Amino acid sequence: MQKKFVILGTFLVFLTVLLYVPTNAYAQQEMPAYAKWGKLAVKEAQVKFPEAKIIDFLHEGSEVHEDSTIEKFKLLLKQSDKEFGLHVRIKYITNTNKVVNIEFQETTS
Repeated sequence: MQKKFVILGTFLVFLTVLLYVPTNAYAQQEMPAYAKWGKLAVKEAQVKFPEAKIIDFLHEGSEVHEDSTIEKFKLLLKQSDKEFGLHVRIKYITNTNKVVNIEFQETTS
């Protein structure tokens, strides 16, 4: 009888480890540095185009200048039957993360 409990206990420990390790590995993944700026780009695009749905999102990279950084995104929006691209440029002070300005430029694709 004790042998069955030992085997059952060992199995439960093994099962717990199997279930915990992948969850723990995912929990330790860091968000990309541009994630907070991407959220801001989406939020501001929704303010500018409240009737449009954002159907795609791309981080196009960053430009680092002396004391500022520009995060570049391209969103694909759909409004009624019209699909269009929207370039969003967020310029911020690198050390403080204070937003300097946000620029939008519509494109045909």
